[in-house]
Amino acid sequence: MGVQDIIIQQLVNGLILGSFYSLVALGYSMVYGIIKLLNFAHGDIYMTGAFVSFAMLGAVSGVLGNGWLGILAALLISMLLVGLLGVVIQRIAYRPLLSAPRLSLLITAVGVSLILYNTVMIITGGEYKAYTTGLGYDGITIGSAYITYTQIILVLSTFVLMSLLAWFISKTMYGKAMRAIALDRDACRLMGINVNQIVALTFFIGSALAAAGGTMAGVYYGSIHFYMGFVVGIKAFTAAVIGGIGSIPGAMAGGMILGLLEAAGTQIPFIGSEWKDVFAFVLLILLLIFKPNGILGKTEIERM
Repeated sequence: MGVQDIIIQQLVNGLILGSFYSLVALGYSMVYGIIKLLNFAHGDIYMTGAFVSFAMLGAVSGVLGNGWLGILAALLISMLLVGLLGVVIQRIAYRPLLSAPRLSLLITAVGVSLILYNTVMIITGGEYKAYTTGLGYDGITIGSAYITYTQIILVLSTFVLMSLLAWFISKTMYGKAMRAIALDRDACRLMGINVNQIVALTFFIGSALAAAGGTMAGVYYGSIHFYMGFVVGIKAFTAAVIGGIGSIPGAMAGGMILGLLEAAGTQIPFIGSEWKDVFAFVLLILLLIFKPNGILGKTEIERM
């Protein structure tokens, strides 16, 4: 395989990794942007989404099969159910603490993460689950690089979801309310905006996108496990920081950049692929030294 083929192959691999990171990073950024919460349970919501879609695919495969039609049905159902789970978590765990110190919310998020993690572990017996699909390995060849149709569709699906979110945030009344609350929650309340409803909607969308990422990961890797959310959660948080936490375009860009950096890190001479995470995080540290607010983040001015 020539250098050009390696670049193409790793570019595709990086875009797929970046797709998962971006979808989860969007939830981090949306929640932080609107209530200043680092929701460390978000990685486990991604994991829960993978298991819910796994169960849904098993339920619908008898009628729709386990090809793209069955996967699409499982994806949509899991996005709906996990989105509602996000709303329930927000209502029970976070809403009562919105006026409390930020540390209380942070500790609560860690508690929610442990509850999700251990619940799924108990239900699944801590075993890997084979996410079996009938997609096959057909694809296209570019030089010596081989790209499957599954890889292409997963990347395109991510861009479709991100485009829909960007449209929703910029064009709809609810999206504009989200942006307004991120600027000044109290002023929005005085203007008659139902802040609690908009915060719940934010959790619904963020959790649904995480479920989409979990479903895509199951389709791509072919297996899921209860701790799959831990690493992806950390990396998605990193992606959100790279892009500028609180920035929706930043989360999209940060996820893609991190995915591409990891894919590039596997090709560094004399360094094994297990060092790819180190490579990505070193570059992250360098980036934040020179641009601490991230690529698209804004400097926040503290008013005394």
